[in-house]
Amino acid sequence: MTEYDIVVIGGGSGSQVATAAADSGLEAAVIERGPLGGACITRGCVPSKALIHRADVAEELRRAPEIGLDAALEGVAYAEITSSIRDWVYERAARQERSLEEADGVALYRGEGRFVDERTLAVDSNGDETDGDVPDPIRGDHVVVAVGSRPLIPPIDGLGAVDFLTSDDALFLDERPDSIVIVGGGYIGAELGYFFGALGADVSLIGRSDVLVPREDGAISEFVTESLERYCDVYAGHEAAAVEAEDGGVVVTAERGENGDGEDESPDGEGRGESVDLEADRLLLATGRRPNTDTLDLEETGVETDGRGYVETDSILETACDGVWALGDVLGEQPFKHAADYEARVVAANVLEDAGHEVEYEAMPRAIFTSPQVASVGETEDELENADREYESTTVPFDVAPLGVVLEVDGFVKVLASPNGEILGCHVVGPQASILIQEVVVAMERGSGTVDDVAKPVHVHPALSEVVYAAFDELSSNRYSTAPDWRDVGG
Repeated sequence: MTEYDIVVIGGGSGSQVATAAADSGLEAAVIERGPLGGACITRGCVPSKALIHRADVAEELRRAPEIGLDAALEGVAYAEITSSIRDWVYERAARQERSLEEADGVALYRGEGRFVDERTLAVDSNGDETDGDVPDPIRGDHVVVAVGSRPLIPPIDGLGAVDFLTSDDALFLDERPDSIVIVGGGYIGAELGYFFGALGADVSLIGRSDVLVPREDGAISEFVTESLERYCDVYAGHEAAAVEAEDGGVVVTAERGENGDGEDESPDGEGRGESVDLEADRLLLATGRRPNTDTLDLEETGVETDGRGYVETDSILETACDGVWALGDVLGEQPFKHAADYEARVVAANVLEDAGHEVEYEAMPRAIFTSPQVASVGETEDELENADREYESTTVPFDVAPLGVVLEVDGFVKVLASPNGEILGCHVVGPQASILIQEVVVAMERGSGTVDDVAKPVHVHPALSEVVYAAFDELSSNRYSTAPDWRDVGG
């Protein structure tokens, strides 16, 4: 048995704990069966955003004649796009693997780890990558569980008899499907629906809730649902009840679920009834993800999981098993790469320095890269109402700022604050939303956390950040306001 100070299961964000340990003079090991960097680099946020960038450019070209520019989208070299992005991200993963292998104090085990007791792991080798040798068990004074997640496959009647895609393999198709049915109205479904639709596919998007991205503030969800209808036939309030293969493609039967209000119509303007059959070349399942904890033999440890397999930890990210920690998608709390990186910093400090840092998610931002973009931080209005919390709200459109008028864009900034000015939430939909939200995150995390922290600093003119400024100014204590309001000018 080989012993280490720290063993990390998972080569994504968790590997940062191993390299931090090595930098501190300790001996660390990382166990990973797939590409280094986790799902984000090769199967998630990085390649998907590279694809969505192409969709954004295509949309800009289509809009060019609206502003007097003679431009047109002549064609889409789809295979060239996907192959170049695939090569790029996998080379990035290979470089990360080489970097980890060359790091002093870090051993890389290529295979799948499973517990044989509380801090001892067997590594089921990938085979030829270790010349057929089966590594001896390894043990860590501390073990970090960071094995991530994989696509969740829902129980749909007939699914076993048809070919389908998940977000893991939909990113690198050699050909763009002429038509595709996407099951799932959350972040992944919305982003991929926009991508395929913007590049010319006929997209049918099925979501169980009566709006898309239902975790967002209600105003955001409604806006995204309406916006996505430009790229997809949206069947909100429906569930995929059955699928079958037909003529080289697939037919998906979507039935109205409990959230269907019985009043909406199909995209062609006709009443939907209780069910609709959707025909397409391909089927894509984007119904969420599940943690990869079922392969770890956690029953050999004291680590506890909930009914869905997510690891349970205390506020410093230690599990019920002494010396075993967890971070990333296996927690299920905040399924974002930036959240996993933050959790890795917390675990590193607590393991290496016994810092006792507790995780705080109140200022954890999130973004959806549709058109327009969405970004949020903090509470939604529904969450505040359900908690019976007192709050104030304001919403300003993008055309409050001169650049919003110049760019002729739709969108808004919504701010939720307590009566004493504490920022409770901010929700942005519009261009550059993922950037615009950041000053609010900083105010909540590093400032006093009040609307004045955003409203009082000087904002560049003319810039879209003036929309954020204007929204917070409406709830601020500023006696003399210089916030722009170009709504009448733009009209």
